[in-house]
Amino acid sequence: MNSSNPVLSRLAGRANRHAGLRREPAAYPGPGYAGNYGDVEEPYGGYSPYPDAREGRMTIDDVVVRTITLLAITGLVGALAWAFVPTTESVRWGVLMGAGLTAMIAGLVISFKQVTNPYVISAYAALEGVFVGIFSKIYADAFGGGIVLTAAVATFAVFFGMALVYKFRIIRATPKFTKWIIGLMFGALAILMLNFALAMFNVNDGEGLGLRSGGPLAIGVSLFLIGLASLSFILDFAAVEEGVRMGLPARFAWYCGFGILVGLVWLYLEILRLLGYLRSE
Repeated sequence: MNSSNPVLSRLAGRANRHAGLRREPAAYPGPGYAGNYGDVEEPYGGYSPYPDAREGRMTIDDVVVRTITLLAITGLVGALAWAFVPTTESVRWGVLMGAGLTAMIAGLVISFKQVTNPYVISAYAALEGVFVGIFSKIYADAFGGGIVLTAAVATFAVFFGMALVYKFRIIRATPKFTKWIIGLMFGALAILMLNFALAMFNVNDGEGLGLRSGGPLAIGVSLFLIGLASLSFILDFAAVEEGVRMGLPARFAWYCGFGILVGLVWLYLEILRLLGYLRSE
């Protein structure tokens, strides 16, 4: 459950963003125009993605501020969930599954509808905070609190490392690269969902395909997913850069921040899993 949530959100958001942001109008006839531009199909469902005179254009600073805000919400709610959700197994797992499922649904809606409402996206960040807080507490109880700090530091180290990789154009978000990353995400999602379903039916003593059993296969899967989550940031950075270049409205900074938050949570959960596997050896 904890893996399918960020993956589902990421898949939906990536397909929408890169189908729309990479297409430019042949001519921009003026603020507020809601039709098609020349012979180019309008990718935003009947309204112009370009700001009118009353709304500013999105900047990199806007995305940074929105992303930090969403991370702060996730972190604060996560800390509260860690401190106040009862440690009783039934209660803890019930809240964990409820928050994860609700966040997954909210993430899908935001991704498919390209929601830019800050309240909706902030609510999603809060749901992720509940999930991350409880999940982290479970691992801290099992392996010591240091595992959470290590995972968090590693997550941000990878994120900033990928930002440098993108800045210096070591990896480019070419159409072929984007297609491969999205395809791998769909494949990973399908396999993880199959593993989850088999485990729910107690196949192989509840381990399903063994992808999350903690053995060598599980370690390999986590390493692969960590790599995939890391590369997905290249798509996020490209979407932000393209959106700024196209002059999207400032409200789209919330949507870009949402995409980055999804990637960070996904990466953190996978790193936390991997550390747990390694400490169990």
